[in-house]
Amino acid sequence: MDRLRELRKEQGMTQQKIADEMLITQRTLARYESGEREPRLPMVLDLADYFEVSIDYLVGRSDVR
Repeated sequence: MDRLRELRKEQGMTQQKIADEMLITQRTLARYESGEREPRLPMVLDLADYFEVSIDYLVGRSDVR
């Protein structure tokens, strides 16, 4: 999920801060960002809400936030 890393960096946030707020480990978030692991749908929904973007934008299916 390249967009996840992009959104996090745009907001100047650390992986640890987002992981803490999402109640996951920093390593899990790093794996999502690298594409090593795919988040389950509830986590995708939570991340889209957190960054105030559409799910399609977050997963790269649209360029419209």
